[in-house]
Amino acid sequence: MRFSRTLLFIVFGFLALDLLAQEPAPPTGMPVSMIVTVEPRHGSAVPTIDARDVMVYLKHERAKATDWVPLKDSRAGLQLFLLIDDSANTSLGSQLEDLRQFIAAQPPTTEIGVAYMQNGTAQILQNLTTDRALAAKALRLPFGNAGASASPYFSLGDLIKRWPEGKVPREVLMVTDGIDRYWGSGPDDPYVSSTIDQAQKAGVVVFAIYMPGVGHYGHSFWRINWGQNYLSQVADETGGEAYYLGNGAPVSFSPYLDDLANRLGRQYWLSFQAPPEKKAGFQQVKVQTEVPNVDLVSADRVYVPAGQ
Repeated sequence: MRFSRTLLFIVFGFLALDLLAQEPAPPTGMPVSMIVTVEPRHGSAVPTIDARDVMVYLKHERAKATDWVPLKDSRAGLQLFLLIDDSANTSLGSQLEDLRQFIAAQPPTTEIGVAYMQNGTAQILQNLTTDRALAAKALRLPFGNAGASASPYFSLGDLIKRWPEGKVPREVLMVTDGIDRYWGSGPDDPYVSSTIDQAQKAGVVVFAIYMPGVGHYGHSFWRINWGQNYLSQVADETGGEAYYLGNGAPVSFSPYLDDLANRLGRQYWLSFQAPPEKKAGFQQVKVQTEVPNVDLVSADRVYVPAGQ
């Protein structure tokens, strides 16, 4: 009898251990969230991507994904700012209706704000709102003054700095020539790099539409080329996209805004556990999937708070 009881205790002990092993381990690490865009490699068809299809790597180590929410979902609550350069050519006026239609077409849960770049600051004409009419009404002609923008990257940084903190996805659409009238031209613009750091730390994805500015810089091929390079750099490193075709003003913003709307419709709010460090700082991140014909586009770094 004693032997039988001992055997039963051993059997039940192994069963309990087996059940514990099957239970998922509680999440460990620091919670981090970021926007991810699903992009087809060929064509326009995009397959459905589920949370189980997503792989997150930090420092080449697999991180635990905890949530994968479409930005169209009411839980996501996207915030989107339009940031327009006041030194842009006044021909931008012909594009305002395209911008208004873009605003009107956004999902009802998306909050939209409107700001203008002036002397290195972001002058907010309409705070974030779900009222499409208010946001559209805030759009106006740029001043067309070459001195109205010390640097578009100062203005972007100012907007990010003043943006109320919150665990919600945040994005910016810049309309500017991208020329840094404070720094000049050439590689390694420190103000571009600093603004990218700000955007990545705040989790802000930046999109940009090139629009020529006024004055001498507005028709300098050298300046224009570097302005477009800077816009591409900011967009690429934050997980967004820069739009331009040649050096002139686009005939219409519609193709760019249609593409942007499609991208916004294929975005997700990804949350995962990052390994804690003694000091807060950036960690390289890569988001991948094995689903065919799909790329997952995001910022290449995330800011991780210090571990407890």
